[in-house]
Amino acid sequence: MSLSRRTVLKWGIGGGVAAAAPSILAPAAARATWPVTPGGLPTDSWLGHLPSSQSLLSLTIPGTHDSCCENPAYGTEWSHTQNWGIPEQLGQGVRFLDIRCNGLEGTASEMGVYHSSFYQYIRLQDVLDQCRTFLAAQPTETIVMRLRNENAGGQALSDAEFQRRFNYYLDTLGYRPTFHFYGWPTLGTARGKIVLLADFAFPAEWGLIGWSSSSNDYMITQDTFQSVGLDTKGQLIINQFDQAYLNPASSRMYVNFLSYAGGTWPKLNEQYVMDHAIYPYLSARTQQRARFGIVPMDFPDFHVNVLQMLIDKNFV
Repeated sequence: MSLSRRTVLKWGIGGGVAAAAPSILAPAAARATWPVTPGGLPTDSWLGHLPSSQSLLSLTIPGTHDSCCENPAYGTEWSHTQNWGIPEQLGQGVRFLDIRCNGLEGTASEMGVYHSSFYQYIRLQDVLDQCRTFLAAQPTETIVMRLRNENAGGQALSDAEFQRRFNYYLDTLGYRPTFHFYGWPTLGTARGKIVLLADFAFPAEWGLIGWSSSSNDYMITQDTFQSVGLDTKGQLIINQFDQAYLNPASSRMYVNFLSYAGGTWPKLNEQYVMDHAIYPYLSARTQQRARFGIVPMDFPDFHVNVLQMLIDKNFV
């Protein structure tokens, strides 16, 4: 269903499920069954099969890039990166979400999810409610979330205004208990919560896990998304997999984006890199347990085999 901006805004200010359209907040639990990986793990609850003492740093965590960009009408085919909505992604085993926000037109304190200046017709509170619904149904799980100040177009937010609106979500709308904020946790600490990776400016005293698209004290990221060609992108992905595998005790999270935006549509880029680099690499190592860190991808519905191989990397 195509939604106008007027339709979205008339839902009103607030964070509850009742405030949002049922088509956007359909819970993951509504599906009768979810897949099982080749290794025998139920995709909706695979983290529940790992010990609570295990650190998130020791895991392979499949994720999505521009997690809410499902409709090319909300931008162009260049900004179309997903076909599954958030509930389906989580039920299928995705545990990292890439959420990018600008101010929501017509409101004083809300944020909407955007790709650059293109509104994706879903509010931040809708995303958070979807996550809470999933975690209530599957309390053994956690969701790692990059929250980015997209800072684009007419709804761009200054650093101070993004901070103010984020606090509005935490305290006025009541989402603070939903989050884990400080340092990479164990699974026992993270279960039932969203682990926040802050891709926005924040005061040092907030002590959040700061995002980096290259490297910092918290992560080492490969996110080359244009200008190098698809074969080079594939090699960069493999190099990052190898680096993560060879450094299993690293105190930093490896992040390895499989997505690429240069040359042609993201779905075609992803297919090429999957066929020529990622799937051959993973399929040759199906019996090798590996800590690859966070692995965001485009269109996991086209690449369920890779999504499930990444889950199984935590157990073989």
